[in-house]
Amino acid sequence: MTGQPIVDPKDLKDKRVLVVGLARSGVSVVKFLRENGAQVTVSDHKSRAELSAALEQIDSLGVQYDLGGHTPKTFLAQDLIVLSPGVPPNLKIFDYARSHGVQVTGEFEFATWFIREPVIAITGTNGKSTTCKLIELFLKESGIDVWLGGNYGEPLIEYLRQSKKAKVVVAEVSSFQLEHCERFTPQNVVFMNIAENHQDRYRSMEDYVNAKRRIFQNTNQATTSILNADDNAVVELARDPAVQRGRIFYFSRKPSLEPQIMTIGGAVCIKDEIRVRTGPEIETYTVKNMKMRGKHSIDNVMAATLAAREHGADHDAIQRVIDTFPGMHHRLEYVRRVGGVEFFNDSKATNVHAVSRALDAFDENIIMIMGGKDTNLSYEALREAVRRKVKTLILVGEAKERINRDLGDYSETFLIGTFEEAILIAYQKSRIGDIVLLSPGASSFDMFDSYEERGNYYKELVTRFK
Repeated sequence: MTGQPIVDPKDLKDKRVLVVGLARSGVSVVKFLRENGAQVTVSDHKSRAELSAALEQIDSLGVQYDLGGHTPKTFLAQDLIVLSPGVPPNLKIFDYARSHGVQVTGEFEFATWFIREPVIAITGTNGKSTTCKLIELFLKESGIDVWLGGNYGEPLIEYLRQSKKAKVVVAEVSSFQLEHCERFTPQNVVFMNIAENHQDRYRSMEDYVNAKRRIFQNTNQATTSILNADDNAVVELARDPAVQRGRIFYFSRKPSLEPQIMTIGGAVCIKDEIRVRTGPEIETYTVKNMKMRGKHSIDNVMAATLAAREHGADHDAIQRVIDTFPGMHHRLEYVRRVGGVEFFNDSKATNVHAVSRALDAFDENIIMIMGGKDTNLSYEALREAVRRKVKTLILVGEAKERINRDLGDYSETFLIGTFEEAILIAYQKSRIGDIVLLSPGASSFDMFDSYEERGNYYKELVTRFK
């Protein structure tokens, strides 16, 4: 990226800014720019008809359009280009613009230029959204003003559009958003785990990890990084000199690590008790009454507790949330019980690591529905868990043939044509005591606009069963 960031919204007045990609975050960026007097053009490879819903929100704002493709002349006529997270960063036209001195950045990085409040940034392959939500709830229950957004919830730019400012900003940060981060400096980095993901976007696992690694590039002595000691890839990242510039708290479900972690600070779960140290004293929290399913939920609680305590969350407030929070929609979400069969919605499980965590939450007798957009993932790591726990595997969507090649020999397996048929056959195959689990292991974009739409449709179909 060339040029210096704009640090005051007032300096956007009359600047020529191109917004590339008119998804939800793109619409928010356009609104923010126009509110601050910028001359805005939108470029998207989709047509006006395909973008009609988004265009309805900005058509009255005096915006110029470059739709149905990207025109080089349009790109060169700008002071700044802001990319939405879903836009691949390696298109040649971006390098072409940079070579002519035009500054190119991403929506998330652009938003951080104007935020003055401390930011807790949460990343990783899985567990980000739940950890973000827990941090928000811990702080709110403690009477601390907090705003949550980023990759989960509202785009980060929406924080800047509201007049009331929070004491703390909690931001979920995806690898797509981190690709453009150059100067982003969170006060806390929370890194949950690393597993294979988005292999349709990245040429290799190394490229994906390197994108995630960018969250550490501006750490300093005031930074506290909260890292998963049970994830070898995260521990390896912690050896990076950039991470070492600040303070590090580890969290772990391994009691053997308690002496080491309690010496330097962090959190350890031993049976039903979480022990936390962020200062001179060791605090304890019980997870005996926790409503969230899955051992990985303990990781989310530990990471969130460490981050929230860093910003003044109260011990008793944290415990109340642990005892009452039912978990997130579409993340091992209990739907209903029909004829002795329990249905769970884990539509957010869009990669192999997430499916593994879902299987870990149940003992056996699982009828599992998998499939979605094919993103070149390998499912071989699930073979043993499928063999032990899954009695019937029902596959649907673009990825069904790939999943069948990797897992079809380890369970009774059916390849189904439609999502509706898949749910119906899962119900027909179920018996008293079974678990019907939607845990796709693939993104939703072959059949649905989002994992939320997929999960909500699953719940709607399940409510029809008598």
